[in-house]
Amino acid sequence: MDLCVTIKGVSFLLQTGMGILGNAVVLLAYASIIWTELKILPVDMILCHLAFANLMLLLTRCVPQTMTVFGLKDLLNDPSCKVVIYAYRIGRALSVCITCMLSVFQAVTIAPAGPRLSRLKPALPSLVLPTFAGLWLLNMAICIAAPFFSMAPRNGTIPAFTLNLGFCHVDFRDNLSYVINGVAVSGRDFAFVALMVGSSGYILLLLHRHSKQVKGIRRSHGSGAETRAAKTVVTLVVLYVVFFGIDNVIWIYMLTVAKVSPVVADMRVFFSSCYASLSPYFIISSNKKIKRKIVCAVEQDQPLVDTQESNEK
Repeated sequence: MDLCVTIKGVSFLLQTGMGILGNAVVLLAYASIIWTELKILPVDMILCHLAFANLMLLLTRCVPQTMTVFGLKDLLNDPSCKVVIYAYRIGRALSVCITCMLSVFQAVTIAPAGPRLSRLKPALPSLVLPTFAGLWLLNMAICIAAPFFSMAPRNGTIPAFTLNLGFCHVDFRDNLSYVINGVAVSGRDFAFVALMVGSSGYILLLLHRHSKQVKGIRRSHGSGAETRAAKTVVTLVVLYVVFFGIDNVIWIYMLTVAKVSPVVADMRVFFSSCYASLSPYFIISSNKKIKRKIVCAVEQDQPLVDTQESNEK
């Protein structure tokens, strides 16, 4: 196997394995919290949904991509390609939308109470589920064209305006369809990224302007958790914006050429999936509830291991 292909395959394998493990741990931890406490905070609902969207992205994009890099062919037929590409587009879209939702939610939560916010803040928990439903419907509508252009790889020359994903081809057939799809997807992404950057900037402004007040507020019940959550949200947004910028620089380049090199397409897949792979570890490291669940699970397993070792002796 070529050295370049090996490096690419190992990179995708590590990214996919780490991402699936991290997001699965977050989901299992929240499932345990719901099972034992019978309730979950709105911000935890959003983080749980973010982990699900990221897991969906990794399973539908990085797993088949990794298998293709290692030489597996004919993984999917035409119907399977349509389902996988549609699910990937929705998962990717939900990742940016839910990160934006998390940022806006936290900005409203820590904002000083005013005439309007005093009415909005109590209603925030009841708006979480309707917002999830709205984001799913919005992105299912925006991504509806993806199945019509997706197909299993064909032998021979790849036509112009076709994205070669390795395991599937996305054939836009003409330049107009290619550009319209790119503009629609990029327009949605830039709108949500602009909103998340604005709300995160507002969070940083509040924490900076009122640092003395925040130190005093931390002594009160619950405010320390809000401050930690705000910092976690800002970290996630910065992480997303960095990889979003790299992703879209490559995407804009891809829109300017008729035939896209597989190397360029692989680079975009890798960088666009970095957020989905790394974000769960930031969530785990900053969330005390998830840490406690992981520690409890490890401690419960340890006596079993000790018992087995003593029996073997």
